[in-house]
Amino acid sequence: MSKINIIPIFVPDYGCPLRCVFCNQKRITGVSTDISSDIVTNTILEYLSYFKRKDNVEVAFYGGSFTAIDFDIQNELLKAAYNFKEKGLVKSIRLSTRPDCINRKILDNLINFGVDTIELGVQSLDEEVLRLTNRGHNTKCVFDSSKLIKKYGFKLGLQQMVGLPGENFQKSYKTAKTFVELGADCVRIYPTLVIKDTALERSYKRGDYVPLDLEKSVSIVSDLIHLYYVNNIEVIRVGLQPTKNINFDGDVLAGPFHPAYRQLVEANYVFNALSNYLKHNKPTDEVNIFGSGRNISNIAGQRGINKNRLLKAFKLKKINLRQGPFDNYRIKINEEEIDLRDFYIMENL
Repeated sequence: MSKINIIPIFVPDYGCPLRCVFCNQKRITGVSTDISSDIVTNTILEYLSYFKRKDNVEVAFYGGSFTAIDFDIQNELLKAAYNFKEKGLVKSIRLSTRPDCINRKILDNLINFGVDTIELGVQSLDEEVLRLTNRGHNTKCVFDSSKLIKKYGFKLGLQQMVGLPGENFQKSYKTAKTFVELGADCVRIYPTLVIKDTALERSYKRGDYVPLDLEKSVSIVSDLIHLYYVNNIEVIRVGLQPTKNINFDGDVLAGPFHPAYRQLVEANYVFNALSNYLKHNKPTDEVNIFGSGRNISNIAGQRGINKNRLLKAFKLKKINLRQGPFDNYRIKINEEEIDLRDFYIMENL
């Protein structure tokens, strides 16, 4: 499958009925709430002019709760995107919303405008965490909405956060297991960050909330992506994308932020699996490892830290890293081809 070229349309705060303790959409997205069909059309035209390949273009409505917006505004925005899909210039349309903003009437309307994927901002499936974060819905709502979305034939995306108030690894892992059971086609995972002008900022400054540190959050998310990987669920994002606002010089006050957060997670995942393999398969002085470009980068780690750790841990003289025709999970060590998922050991169970 060719790479998806995504055209992001941000619709922050338009439909959200309340404010979650961790959320300040304007600071996170860096855009205002002004949106119109003209903006959608012009944004799509602008991005289409950038893309060299136009055979796999997706328009994605991000931000607030799209299906909680007034129907007339929803239809205005969707129609602008659907016009491009009808012309064959856009292949798919995706949107994100809240679990309590899904019903049959809404889904019937989305079908009429060619929507393909619906992502639900679930964050957690623990009742206490939902209450402490002011989500405004319960877990039954998530189950009902997810099943209805799948019944209608949409692709289902589910979004998860780790490190929320009242949460621990066991609760995060249970949420991930339930995402698998609900038939998620794709997931996003975000570490909880303390953003300016949020209720979580006030809780953090009072000392009532302690965010995860970077190392612990990376370990937890590594375990979660393993669960998704072994169930062949696509993890389409890990961590917030760094922006002018989302960084420690901007609006992030605390929490496990890193500009290359996903790479840290995947490098940890690969290191864990590769270490376990080498423990059970006595290495020679020199090891040749072949993998996809991304896996070679993850084996090396940032500034070569993983490679150096492997050299030291297994008293190797040399590790040669080379690209080969392997997918994301498979690598070749000397003459043996392995699946990294078979050797990953959960770090927090």
